Amino acid sequence: MEEPHSVNSPRTILSFSKRGRTTTASVSFVDPNDEKSNSGEHGPKPSEVYGFVGSITTVVATAIYLAWAYIPEPWLHSIGIFYYPSRYWALAVPTYAMVIIVLAVIFYIGLNFMSTPPPTSLTTMFDEFSREPSSFLSHMEGDEQPIEPISDLGIDKINVLMFEDAK
Repeated sequence: MEEPHSVNSPRTILSFSKRGRTTTASVSFVDPNDEKSNSGEHGPKPSEVYGFVGSITTVVATAIYLAWAYIPEPWLHSIGIFYYPSRYWALAVPTYAMVIIVLAVIFYIGLNFMSTPPPTSLTTMFDEFSREPSSFLSHMEGDEQPIEPISDLGIDKINVLMFEDAK
């Protein structure tokens, strides 16, 4: 039982009477936008169930694969398993999968190199969406000046800003 003048949590209010009563503050916050509290639906979401079933299936399939790959044939025959794929596929399938992944990455990188214009092409600097800065001159002063419209900076201005101090 609690001592009369002790505090167990921030939600406990002290009672300094000799009887030693403590009162617990209880506050409940109900979110009106929470669909679960309004609709009466309970239980896990479908995505959680699919994730759980997928993880269990992966573990079971891995255990079966490793058992098939490493348990000797006489042991499999002794428990009544006579029909199973050749042990060649225990090494061939993962090897083929890794080769396919490596070739897919190489193909993807090569495809990106082929679709990218060369560095000397002007399309790397200008396209149909390029905007030249407008020659908008404002006669207003101080904080009254409007924000300039969006535009692209020319490569000459970028070079001056980046490499002017390098000279």
